[in-house]
Parts: sequence; C-alpha cells; structure tokens
Amino acid sequence: MPDIIQLLPDSIANQIAAGEVVQRPASAVKELMENAIDAGATHIKLIIKDAGKALLQVIDNGKGMSETDARMSLERHATSKIRKAEDLFSLHTMGFRGEALASIAAVSQMEMKTRQASDELGTLLVVEASEVKRQEPVACDKGTSISVKNLFYNIPARRNFLKSNSVEVKHIVDEFQRLALAHPHLTFTYVNGEDVESDVQAGKLSQRIIALFGKSYQQQLAPCEEETAYVKISGYVGRPESAKKTRGEQFLFVNNRFIRSNYLHHAVMTAFEGLLPDNSYPFYVLFLSLDSKHIDVNVHPTKTEIKFDDERSVYGVVQAAVRQALGAHSLRPSLDFQQDENILEKLSSQQLDKDVYYQERFQTITQRNNLEHWEKLVEGEWLSKKTPSFEKPIDQLSLLQGTSAGIEKEVTVPEESILFQWQGKYIVRGVKPGLMFIDQQAAHERVLFEKFMQQLKQQSGQSQQSLFPQSVQLSAADFALLMEMEQELNALGFRLEVFGKNTVLLSGTPAHLPTGREKQLLEGLLEQFKINQDTLSVPLQENLARSLAKRAAIRAGQKLMPEEMRSLADSLMVCKSPNYTPEGSPTFFIFEAGKMENYFKRQ
Repeated sequence: MPDIIQLLPDSIANQIAAGEVVQRPASAVKELMENAIDAGATHIKLIIKDAGKALLQVIDNGKGMSETDARMSLERHATSKIRKAEDLFSLHTMGFRGEALASIAAVSQMEMKTRQASDELGTLLVVEASEVKRQEPVACDKGTSISVKNLFYNIPARRNFLKSNSVEVKHIVDEFQRLALAHPHLTFTYVNGEDVESDVQAGKLSQRIIALFGKSYQQQLAPCEEETAYVKISGYVGRPESAKKTRGEQFLFVNNRFIRSNYLHHAVMTAFEGLLPDNSYPFYVLFLSLDSKHIDVNVHPTKTEIKFDDERSVYGVVQAAVRQALGAHSLRPSLDFQQDENILEKLSSQQLDKDVYYQERFQTITQRNNLEHWEKLVEGEWLSKKTPSFEKPIDQLSLLQGTSAGIEKEVTVPEESILFQWQGKYIVRGVKPGLMFIDQQAAHERVLFEKFMQQLKQQSGQSQQSLFPQSVQLSAADFALLMEMEQELNALGFRLEVFGKNTVLLSGTPAHLPTGREKQLLEGLLEQFKINQDTLSVPLQENLARSLAKRAAIRAGQKLMPEEMRSLADSLMVCKSPNYTPEGSPTFFIFEAGKMENYFKRQ
C-alpha cells in the first residue's frame, strides 16, 4: 500500500495559517499596525480603499528592515522576538508569533518598501500568493510601508463571506481605535479613500479619548487609579447617564495589549450597579499593568484573550478601582431612567398626525382582505353605539354595568365601539368574538415598519424641515455607516449634509414624526441598526426600516386619545402581517366571550 501522508506546500500551509490570523481586512490592519509599533515608529498611517478589500496600507517611520530581514519576514515562524520557549512568558511587544506577514502575503498581492536609517537605499518586495515576484533596491523613506491589495483574491469563498463595507470599516476602525488608545504617545492617521477620517497627535490619554470619540466626552470622564503589589489599574470611566444601549466603547488593556474578558467586564458592570439604565453599557478605558509572569497571552490566535494566574485578585481590584472613581467624582445619574427616551415620549402632549396610522391610498389585496376581516370582526360590537363619545380615556370600571349596594353605575362608551387604554400599554376594543387587547407599542412598530418599507421601495418618503437644523457629531465608524446608507435615509425623509469631520447637519426628518428630538432620533436609529447588525442577517433596507420603526414607535405608558387608538387599531389591520411585529412578537390577543362565560360557570 503506498504512503499517503505528505508535507503541504508552503503556499497552502500559509493559506491555512491565514485562516486563523487573517479573518477579515481588520485582522491584517491589526497585525501590520502592531508590527509598526514594535518597530519603534512614532507616526503610523493607515490607508484603506473599498473597506480594505481593494487596498489597505500601513506606513510607519520605524527602524525599518535590512534586505535579508525583509525577505525573512515573509517566512513562516520568522520572528525577531523569541529565541527560546521561556520568551513566550516575558513578552513586551505586540506581535510575536511569526505568522502575520507570511499569512497576509498568502492571500493577497502585497508590496513592501522598507529602509533602515543607516542605509541609502531600501528594499522593495512584490509578493503574490506567497510567491516573491520582484525584489530590488528602491529609494524610500526610513521605516516600512506595506500595501496589501485585493485581499483574498485567490480564495473567493473567503472573500464572499466578508460583510458589507460598513461592517468591515467598523471592524477596521475598532482596531485602529484600540491601538491608538493603547499608545497615546504615538501619532496615528487614518485615511478612508480620499478622506482623512482621523489624525490624532501624540499626547495624554484623556486627549486621545476626546480626539477619537468627540468633545462630548470631555465632561464625562473620571480618572480611575488603583495600585496593589499584584496589579496597577489606570484609565477613565464615563458617567452612568452617558451609557449607550450597545457595546463597543468598553476597552480593557493588559500591559498595553487590548483584551476581551467577560469576567473583568462583569467586574466593571458590578461597580456601576444601580447607576445604569436597563440594558446599557458605560464607557471605560482601563489599563492593567502587572508582571508578565502572571499572565499567558499565547492562548488565542488573535491574542485578545489571556489568562491570569490569580483572576479573583484582578477582578477585585478592577471593581474597587471603578467604584472609587465613581464615588470620588460623584458620578450619580442626573437623568430619570424610568422616563421614556423614545422619540415619541411626549406624544401625550401633542396631537398625532393621523397619517401615521391610516393606510396608503392604494392598498394591496392582502391589506384589503385584512381590512374586510377587521370590519367583520368588529361589526358585532356588544355594547350600544348610540351613547355619546368621550373626550378623555375612560377607566376600565366605567365600562361595567351593574349594581353595587343598590346603586346603579352609568356606562360610558365611545360612539363607535368599546375602546379604551388599559395600564398605559394596551388598547382594548370590543370585537365580535370578545375583547381584543392590542399592544400599542408592538402594533405601532408593525405599522411604521410596513410604512417605511413601502417608502424605501418607492423612494417616496416625505420630509419635514427642522426650524433649527442640528449638527450631529459621530464616531468615525458611525459616520461611515451613515454615509453608506445616505440614499436610503433620504428616501425615508431624512435630510443630511456633511458638516465637517465626522459631523452631519440634520435639517429634516421623516414627515408625521413629532419634532423636537431629531438628533436623538438619528442617534437612536444608528444604535438600533448596529444592534440588528449583530443579531440579524437581513438586507440593509429591512434593517433600516426595523430600526427606525423600533425607535419611533410609541411606548408603553404613552397616553393616547380615543381617535389615536382607533386609528392605530384600524391601521394595524390593513398591514400585510398585522399579527406580529417585525421581530415576531404578537401585536394583539383576543379574549373570547366564551371564556368569560366559563369563568362565571354559565351553562
């Protein structure tokens, strides 16, 4: 029987290694920028095109490489940082596994220019799929410039699995921000296409945070300092009332290396206990410094997970440090978190435009069928329609007719049907089978979702102009996301124009939505869109319609007038899918009259 085991060619072995090291463009960005930091660079520039798929380039002014080192850097397991096994447990540099450049070169068309300060000429290397096509002397600046073109061009399956440009840019920005935060003493520049998205100068950590995330963070940062014999904690935490509904602005660094740790995140969240609104996450940038002998960083291919030899001690110190920071700076919430922060929270003081609820002029067959079904459902109202209409929502008890201690109670019902709001959450309406309980928030989400989907399809959304346009400053990732879906936002009725770096001027919002909180609506829309991106796999337009419907829908606790309740109930029944919200939650429930008879044991 012939032998069947053989060694893999280097090109294939490198592609396999690339599967662990280079999962997406952001992975290559991380590896290249870490190498630049290790090379002693003081200025690192990142350039991307087409979300890094067409080009990602990292330029540094570090010490550069000799001709031999440049060629050796492309070999597997080539590293300047490890000489013996013990070195794995005393690492103070970023990259060390000796896989990065070889892995990236295996799945791209890569060009490297590098020169040491002592050399007159540098070295140019052109590599395609691990094969060196050219190597020659070149005139170039001191340091190293690596261009990665057409990432995964030779692995179409991997390229097809990449997400949309906005998602991939977000991952790149995340890596850029983490490294920029970890090294505030260095200057970083980030260029997306022709636009300089971020240019942060060397300085203090607080200056770096404000430069990356905006001036609004200037007033919410509290220093966090604690030191024990085992570990030292430093950094900043944000005010509880500035917490966001999505993760993404929580940064933990161990010996200047970004890590993910649910265990230590829990320590921070416990310190914030009682201060945060539900399902929200505070901003924090925390640095842990401890002897490298107490940690093992070589436990994950991307080096973002580590092990401590005494996790409980680290947990306790982190928790105590954050609590002390919150207490020392009196960071108590100044907002009432029980208050509804939805865009329609003040609806009870306004008259809703009925066009939000009423069906479109041209209904689909499904909508007409739903309406006919609804009319049949309510045609047998079980209380008189001849009683006077009411101006205010009536109490549930006022619908009951009977005697108590010989005193007869008067029944007050609307002119057209039984209709009242119960517990500030449900619209109760009499229908032929019994009582229908409509979840007002869920119903409104369904109505708005179908309305927005129709507008996106027909590019027909109307806009209402703001009396005072507002400037909205965003993170680089959120700004890129906003620009990618600018056409869809315009179709919904948003009116936006670029107003400086990562800033837009908001001059109009979708018609029929109450005015006064346009900025909060746009920011909430972006937050919800990102939540959906992480949990759903739906097209951009559907995600956008879902997100806006969820953020613009009326909430539980919102007081509605009778005509508003009736319009919402009617509009729900002409929807294509009236039974459920876009997320699949029921919008209404019918309590059948027969069940009521059973409760009273009537035969």
